[in-house]
Amino acid sequence: MPTRRFLISALAPVLLTARAFAEPVGSFSEFLRSIRADARRAGISPRTLDRAFAGVAPNEKVLERDRHQPEFTLTWAKYRDIVITDKRIVDGRAAIAANRVLFQRVEQRYGVSTGAIAGIWGIESNFGTGTGSFRVIEALATLAWEGRRASFFRGELIAALKILDHGDVAPAAMTGSYAGAMGQPQFMPTSYLRYAVDFEGHGRRDIWTSKPDVLASIANYLAESGWRPGQGWGQAVVAPQGLGAPGRDAKRPLAEWARAGVRPVVGRWNATADTMAGLVAPDGPGGATFLVYANFNAIRRYNPSDYYALAVGLIGDQVTA
Repeated sequence: MPTRRFLISALAPVLLTARAFAEPVGSFSEFLRSIRADARRAGISPRTLDRAFAGVAPNEKVLERDRHQPEFTLTWAKYRDIVITDKRIVDGRAAIAANRVLFQRVEQRYGVSTGAIAGIWGIESNFGTGTGSFRVIEALATLAWEGRRASFFRGELIAALKILDHGDVAPAAMTGSYAGAMGQPQFMPTSYLRYAVDFEGHGRRDIWTSKPDVLASIANYLAESGWRPGQGWGQAVVAPQGLGAPGRDAKRPLAEWARAGVRPVVGRWNATADTMAGLVAPDGPGGATFLVYANFNAIRRYNPSDYYALAVGLIGDQVTA
């Protein structure tokens, strides 16, 4: 899902405000009948629908979480402290060490760095240890019926039913977040249909229990989002006062930034002089500052937040150091 996230570790740096909630139109049973009709028109078998909707009812915990999301503003400094923890770095290094050959195979196939893959894997599910326990069909059906974002969740529900119909996963094993983000990469069903891969070669795309499929699916997502092999995401820099931070899309060659007095915080430049880069200061002048390259925007396709993309890059750098 990766374009939408509902975990605190992946929140975009925006003020979360009170939401308007629509009352459901019609009964839940009427809603399910209409979904069944849409699904049949989409070619989904009656047997799949019977299995998918067996025992499904409005989930009050899903509604509670959707209606009571916290109201706060996160600065980059606070977000960084929440997401880039010592434990996550230690766990990430252990996860890479335990799966080194697999990471090498995935990187060779897709051209995406081990650090970027591990950074996303770590943020989304703590390297596979926290994937969510909600039944995805029930969660999506609840949210599509509730009505606040009915069209979006209805589309995701149909996509989830297509996944079940294909046989990639059983309904009971299709678990995720309360908002329907699934498995270790926390893909929404539409993202799964587009990006998930069967890297293990067992005939199904298993982002719940298969590490090869999980890591390759993350890599495929980034590769399809414009990842440039052999190039980093960016690096922390020091910029002269008064230079400002025009943002990720106001790109100049790295050499121009260097002539303007921008320099790496540690070490030397990690890209060539002609690499196009944007200057990002997530907490404004005087705070942490970064030069970011094209791969930064590829990460933002996974989650459209500068904070998220910075955290992925920084975690990846540390766990592969």
